[in-house]
Amino acid sequence: MRIALITDAWFPQINGVVTTLDHVRRELEDAGHTFLVIHPGLFRTIPCPKYREIRLSVLPGRKFRRLIREFGPQAVHIATEGPLGLAGRRYCRRRGLPFTSSYHTQFPLYLKKYFWVPRRFTYALMRWFHNSAVRTLVPTPSVRDELTARGFKSIRVWTRGVDTALFKPHGKGFFTDPRPIFLYAGRVAHEKNIEAFLCADLPGTKVVVGNGPAMTRLVREYPRVKFVGFKHGMDLARHVAAADVFVFPSKTDTFGIVMLEAMASGLPVAAYRVTGPIDVVKNGVSGVLDDDLAKAALGALELDPERCRDYALEFSWKRC
Repeated sequence: MRIALITDAWFPQINGVVTTLDHVRRELEDAGHTFLVIHPGLFRTIPCPKYREIRLSVLPGRKFRRLIREFGPQAVHIATEGPLGLAGRRYCRRRGLPFTSSYHTQFPLYLKKYFWVPRRFTYALMRWFHNSAVRTLVPTPSVRDELTARGFKSIRVWTRGVDTALFKPHGKGFFTDPRPIFLYAGRVAHEKNIEAFLCADLPGTKVVVGNGPAMTRLVREYPRVKFVGFKHGMDLARHVAAADVFVFPSKTDTFGIVMLEAMASGLPVAAYRVTGPIDVVKNGVSGVLDDDLAKAALGALELDPERCRDYALEFSWKRC
């Protein structure tokens, strides 16, 4: 089958959306399918407000239409709601072509936090976008239930996976800092609620892996925290595996693949009892969920790393 994947999130971005789309694309190509990925790198772009490393396509219409026409897809999946997603929706709607979409990001929460846009307006726009799809794929049952209650239609759960060959126990000798080591990996940004972790009263050492717009300020304000910057591949896997607990402070993620990567590495997860963690973490087995993040982190220290790894092995990219 010839599949057109339309996405505003693609390399060189590194995030859960890109990781998911790339792994699924590779799995399907191995199964004999052919892909056309329409992404911002094919067009003239401008930086996204607040996220300058994210590029937004400018006036992609003519080139977009040529690319998709020449490819002749038998299936179209629109992964994001940005300029390319809108171009894909418009193309399919005008030609009566069915398409699927996916809901990865809680834009109503982010736009409210950064630009004070009322959530009801953003949810209305998201409904308009996704309800034209024959199916909208969401990562967890809790996201499905939330969107269904807000009037979204034809929702299907599409889980995530983890590379258990890369993310596995690699030993604890990578860090020589005082233990226990509590580690966060992800975007260093306001919407990730990272300061809930940084100010938590915890023993040992706090480590932050990643980068983002809040990095400079947080390094200055939390001098006792070890900020190691962006890591990728085996370097990232060794950092994660060498910690004792993975702390996931976000209250706005729809899934959180980094939690699967941590559990596959033998790390229990400490997180809030919110959408994302409640579907990904098996409370009391692969992590601890609590409204008190420090309490969750200390409780996670008592869990069996092998059971965390065993739980993560249930999630494969092939299954996804």
